[in-house]
Amino acid sequence: MHSFRLALRRAQLVRFALLTAGLVLAGTVRAAAAKPNFVYIMADELGYFEPSYMGNPNIRTPNIDRMAAEGIRFTQGLAGSTVCAPTRCCFLTGKHSGHTSVRLNGGGTPLRAEEQTIASILKPLGYATGGFGKWGNGGRGSTGVPERHGFDLFIGYYDQVHAHSYYPPYLIRNSEELPLAGNHGNSDGKTYSHYVIFAEAMKFIRANRDRPFFAYLPFTPPHGNFDIPDTDAAWALYKDKPWPEPARRYAAMVTMLDRQVGEVLALLKELGIEERTLVMFSGDNGANDYFASPEQPRGVHSGNKNPKTGVEFRGRKTTLYEGGLRIPVLARWPGRIVPGRVSDLLWYFPDVLPTVAELAGARAPADIDGISILPELIGETAAGRKQGQHEYLYWEFTGQTAVRMGAWKAIQPKANAPWELYDLASDLSETKDLAQSRPDILSRLQEYAKAAHTLVVEGTFSSTDLHERDRAAKFGGKPPTSNAKGKAKKD
Repeated sequence: MHSFRLALRRAQLVRFALLTAGLVLAGTVRAAAAKPNFVYIMADELGYFEPSYMGNPNIRTPNIDRMAAEGIRFTQGLAGSTVCAPTRCCFLTGKHSGHTSVRLNGGGTPLRAEEQTIASILKPLGYATGGFGKWGNGGRGSTGVPERHGFDLFIGYYDQVHAHSYYPPYLIRNSEELPLAGNHGNSDGKTYSHYVIFAEAMKFIRANRDRPFFAYLPFTPPHGNFDIPDTDAAWALYKDKPWPEPARRYAAMVTMLDRQVGEVLALLKELGIEERTLVMFSGDNGANDYFASPEQPRGVHSGNKNPKTGVEFRGRKTTLYEGGLRIPVLARWPGRIVPGRVSDLLWYFPDVLPTVAELAGARAPADIDGISILPELIGETAAGRKQGQHEYLYWEFTGQTAVRMGAWKAIQPKANAPWELYDLASDLSETKDLAQSRPDILSRLQEYAKAAHTLVVEGTFSSTDLHERDRAAKFGGKPPTSNAKGKAKKD
């Protein structure tokens, strides 16, 4: 009888332990499921005035327009930098370019091994983390590869030169090569790489419908070689336009990307998760004034020129004037973001990480420069606090420096050049230099710039062999020559 009671007691204890473990597990699953999802779509090179919601008469973007109508549009959303790799580093780490490890645009400069990213702060909370597109923050063989910085999965291009071709022999999947059938580099091939990248992004979202996820979609279109299959429905809309063929291809690539934005939104609705998913869409840096001519000095599609008023942003990509930093930014979250809002909040890429951290209950790193914009997204009542404001915003790139304090902006356009000062509230085109008349303001912004800059410490490579192989893959694996179609640009 004693042994029977002992066995019964043990069975009861085991049952209780299993039940408790089950309740804890269920509670953990429910808590994880209650956390919001994040989808961030970043269009490489899309200009502020190029989407049709801005009145652009050339390019059709009905799904991006729908995001603007159903969410919030930011008029003063600014890039982290003026070119591809540094701006992505600011986005991922929450730091401005005076503190980041990637400040040049060589293509594969690495993050340091210990640096945290949006993905690495979300992953310990049970988030699935996936990236699809152009990385630019560490080539293969370096400390900066995405799988070492919180990403469960990254499919696309690690190196930016590799990313210029839509027909490379392979893409990269967690540092392994993913072959693309029939491709020979440049514009020669049968498998359009962006279709593969987009399909994998959709697969990731579908696979993680029952758990919180971060889907980072730094898509390559419309940057790089201006290629889109003639069979794509978007090409039919532009093939007969009276523009140079690259300008037609560019417009078709934007409309293709717009179609895919619509497909992402439709998938979230199909899966029943759109009301717990914050979707953001933006460019990555200022417009490049593509396809300029004497008749159209700001380019065929005029990404830096307001099509309604004719007001222009000064500069373009690679400069720290507004033309290099102002980007289109939208956010949509049914039931949380009031539709149709237009926000003038001044913010930039370093603010994304702390915003995501606040929503997910993650701990943001102590060394970031961004602030959360959650109250601006969902309202101060829902957020439980007022929206904070930046004391200043800071940028540096290859000898250029810029500081923003409210509407005041100071810029040193090249190393050792005189500083300039502009009041963007009355001079959006940065034409009236007030450095001489407002030395008090300029001095204050120069002090901010001095405090913001630290010496750069980049990540490292154990070997650059695979990185160089990926760069050559743009040309089909052969070293580039002067006759190669599509010069080996760094950005």
